[in-house]
Order: sequence, then structure tokens, then C-alpha cells
Amino acid sequence: MKIKLSILLMFIGQFVFSQNKAQKIDSLMNALYSTDDFSGTVLVAEKGKILYSHSFGFANATTKEKLTENSIFETGSISKQFTAMAIMILKEKGKLNLDDEIKKYIPELVNYKGITIRNLLNHTGGLPDYMEIMDSLFDKSKIATNKDIIALYSKYKPKVLFEPNSKFVYSNTGYAFLATIIENVSGLTYAEYLSKNIFKPLKMKHTFVYNRRLNPKKVENYAFGYFSPDSLTGYILPDDFEETKFVIWLDGIVGDGAVNSTVIDLLKWDRALYKNILLSDDGMKAIFEVATLNNKTKTSYAMGWEIEKFDVYSKMTRHGGSWPGYVAYIERHIENDKTIIILQNHEDDISIPLKAIRKIIYNIN
Repeated sequence: MKIKLSILLMFIGQFVFSQNKAQKIDSLMNALYSTDDFSGTVLVAEKGKILYSHSFGFANATTKEKLTENSIFETGSISKQFTAMAIMILKEKGKLNLDDEIKKYIPELVNYKGITIRNLLNHTGGLPDYMEIMDSLFDKSKIATNKDIIALYSKYKPKVLFEPNSKFVYSNTGYAFLATIIENVSGLTYAEYLSKNIFKPLKMKHTFVYNRRLNPKKVENYAFGYFSPDSLTGYILPDDFEETKFVIWLDGIVGDGAVNSTVIDLLKWDRALYKNILLSDDGMKAIFEVATLNNKTKTSYAMGWEIEKFDVYSKMTRHGGSWPGYVAYIERHIENDKTIIILQNHEDDISIPLKAIRKIIYNIN
């Protein structure tokens, strides 16, 4: 009887402690929301169990539909981790090698010698940014796709920024090219391949690739992303503001972005990364192994993930994403099994109180 009582008291103590953490996070987020510094959904988990999940604001400012944990957001560059996983699945199936040059799979890029798939994955290829090139050379009355990027690089041959693997420079171009490699190798579209090989196996039912201007469709629980160009202008879609109209003519690009998801589905993704569901043990280790440059120095970037070590929080894998109207973030404390996922649908409301949330979940004053 005494043993049962002690176990019960321990359970109650843990429950109260977790409840206090949740209450502190809730107070923090409500304070930000009350000053118009946050609009979105926050999920915090410990060992896979949801400690805190709450939404603030509207998914649709016109209809006043409220955000929920099932609201679907554009995730921006968080998409890169799914692109990297797809490449690694193809690698383990023997369809490609990471040290193959990209010209093998995209012959139009024959001019870019020495740049490998591995270089694209860890941002060491030296490719110039496609957005700047498209801005000056693309016909903006159309909606660009990955084929348009490749056509321009093939025709104009913009120079590389540095020799492959000599530097680390974050590259959206590299991940757009990876998406095309996935398509050329698999025979499926990027969207189809991710759905078949990642989203469906992990039961991520509300995660998909979506180009909403190129291929519009009705999506239940969709969180529209808003943008305020100044303090006097209400929430408007970035499509309606001149400086962010590139969301229209760049809408067909995939690989570096275009994955849409929910906080619940991203937690499923987080849990799967602790297991060998999609890849072998060696494959999973490779995903989180940072790049080593020619001079033997290591970067802080692996394959679709930033890797960082903290004295207090230990090893962390994380990535952010942004696109006009949206800010997204996922952070995984892999040695302590804690997860922070934040999806926002108002670009101006970029208050992500990570330091405060970390202190709460580690009980640091």
C-alpha cells in the first residue's frame, strides 16, 4: 500500500510540475498575443508527449476562422529536411550516390562541374541564388517552376560563388535542384514522391506540397499568411503588395520550400526521426552529420538541419523557414528529447521566444 501511495504521489508531482510548465508557456504566449506580437500555433513536447499546444489568431482574417493545432501552414525552408530525406531514401535504394555530380541527373547543368549532390544537401556547392537571377531574367507574367530555373542557369551560366566544398553558403538554389533530381530519378513529381515515401508512411495526413497560385485548390483548415507593409495597413495577403508579389511568380518552385504542414504532423515527423522507419541506422546518422570542408573544418549544417551543441540543452537539431506571410520553426533537443514547433501566419509577428520557452522546459530561472 505504501509503495502504491509513493508511486501515486510521484505521478501527481510530475503532473503538477508539467502543468506548471504549460501554464508558464501559456502566460508567455498570451502576453505576446495581447500586444499583437504573435499569430500562430505553438507546440512543445517532452519525450513525444505534448506538454503544451495552443493557437492564437485567425487562419482567415476575412471569415474570422480561428487557428487550431490542425491549421495548415506553409513551412518555408523547413521543407528542406523533407527534400534531404527523399534524396537519402533514393540513395539507400541504389538510385543515386551522394558524390555524383549534379550534371549526371540534370544534363542541362553540364557547365557546373564538380558540384555533387552532397554539396547541394549541405550548402557547399557555391551556386548563386536563383531568386536574384529570376528577378532580373524571368518573365514575371508567368509562374516559374524548377524547369524555368534550370533553363536560365543553362542559358546564362551564372558563375559559382566559390569552388565546391570550399565554403558554406546557404543555398535555396541547391535544394530546388535536388527536387528536380528526385523527379528525374524517381519518375514521380516532387509532391508525389514525398507523399508516397514520407508523408503517407508516417501518417502525416495534413502535410503536402502545395503551390497555391500555380495549382489552386480548396484546403480545409488552411492558414492564410498575412503581411502588413506598414502600421497603418491591416493584414493583407502578400499577393496584393508590390514588394512581395514574387510569391506569385515564384509559386511553382519546390524543394527549398512549398511543403505545408501542421504542428501535429511535424511532431509525427520529429518522432519518426528517432527511429529507422524511413532509413537505415547509418542513413539516419548521415542526415545529422555536419559537412566537412576541403580545409577539414566542419560547418554547423548537415542535411536539411542546423546542428548546434549547448552547454545546458546539449545537442540540438533545428531549422527555420520564412516566406511572405509565414514564419516556421522546429527545434529538437535530441539528447534530452524535447521538441519546440512554432508555425506563424503573419510575417510581421516574428516574436519567437525560444530562450524563454527553453528556460521553462528546463526549469531554469
